[in-house]
Amino acid sequence: MQPLSDSGDPLVTAFPVELAEDAQAVLAIMPAPRLRPANPFSVVVSGQRVSIPGRLYNDEPLAEAVASLSSRQRQLLHCLYSRHHDGMVRQRHLAEVVGSADPWIVPFVVQLVGEYVVEILVVICDEIRDVATPGSSRYLAYGQFIVDNPAFFARTQRRVVSYWSCYYRSAYSSFRGYPGCTVLDLLRSAASGRAGRPWPNLSPEERTRLDGFC
Repeated sequence: MQPLSDSGDPLVTAFPVELAEDAQAVLAIMPAPRLRPANPFSVVVSGQRVSIPGRLYNDEPLAEAVASLSSRQRQLLHCLYSRHHDGMVRQRHLAEVVGSADPWIVPFVVQLVGEYVVEILVVICDEIRDVATPGSSRYLAYGQFIVDNPAFFARTQRRVVSYWSCYYRSAYSSFRGYPGCTVLDLLRSAASGRAGRPWPNLSPEERTRLDGFC
């Protein structure tokens, strides 16, 4: 496994090393942050360890500046702003990349699965339904990511259950009806296919009490 990029900027290390120059081009147009990136998490992407910010505090760049970037650079920018502290900003930038199967995008999407904004879960659910289709590009990309990061995905599963139990039981009385449950089913299907065995399901049984989750 290759180590993190040796760049001193924590946002460059959010991507595999071959994307460092593209990441630097993105950083050049981003306004200075009001606070440093917070709560980074580490995952493996295509055999390389990356460190992705949990939250980003940069204002969005001007549209003209974004237009000056290449297509791939815009992808990286949208990935980074999917970590923004404002949920509406996260959702807007997620919508620009969630349809892609590029492996460096996958961890940004999976991280959002384990967060609390149900509207973002609905977007992901609608856009990645083919992730359970054997042979599709997303089936391969998401399945491999989960196989490479089992602890990260286990934590994601637990977070989905916890946020449903804490905040969304009044809207979704059954976890099976919650969008996050559907997304987890899709992701586990891809992981099972890639691993060649059933992937652990940490979702609750219908009659399981979850009072201790909050």
